[in-house]
Amino acid sequence: MAASLVGCGVLRQRHHARLRSYGNREAPRMTFRQTVRLVAILNLAYFGVEFAVAIAIGSVSLFADSVDFLEDASVNLLILLALGWRARNRARLGMALAGVLLIPGIATLWTAWEKFNLPVAPAPLPLSAAGLGALVVNLACALMLAAHRHHGGSLAKAAFLSARNDVLANIAIVAAGLVTATLWRSAWPDLIVGLAIAALNADAAREVFEAARDEHAEAEA
Repeated sequence: MAASLVGCGVLRQRHHARLRSYGNREAPRMTFRQTVRLVAILNLAYFGVEFAVAIAIGSVSLFADSVDFLEDASVNLLILLALGWRARNRARLGMALAGVLLIPGIATLWTAWEKFNLPVAPAPLPLSAAGLGALVVNLACALMLAAHRHHGGSLAKAAFLSARNDVLANIAIVAAGLVTATLWRSAWPDLIVGLAIAALNADAAREVFEAARDEHAEAEA
């Protein structure tokens, strides 16, 4: 009888220890490849949403951000293809992606010029709502990519910086919608934010190019 009680006690202790080990076990983290694939899908999906709203209300900042979503999807798809390449080739792609990061800025400057010639304020409610949705998507992408930004070279840095800049841009878009609705019924808040997004993309392109250049130099050494 005593032996059976001791045996039950031992089994119970082992069961509790097993439960504790399961509770302490961390959830498996996505690999960089899985993260990049998911980020590309999310960016491509929201590009369609934001582009449609931008065209409907005539918003420069939303247009800039929607093109940025398309650019982000393209960047992450290219990164996905390049993960199996040698370090030298990945560095060269990083330099090319620095140029890709400039495309939304150029498109924004063109749209801003057209808006400057016809300065009509966009509808503030759709502007803020679309910006808020974009903020949620980009914040999720930035948090997923943050875990890999120091380990994946210039490609990971390109993906992370692009998502990080988008989060800042989306906060500004939401603010532009609120300012337009409550303080300044003008096209200028939208224009200013659109031009700021272009500047952010230019700075990200510089950082990615420098990281890729250093990575290429290390591969050649």
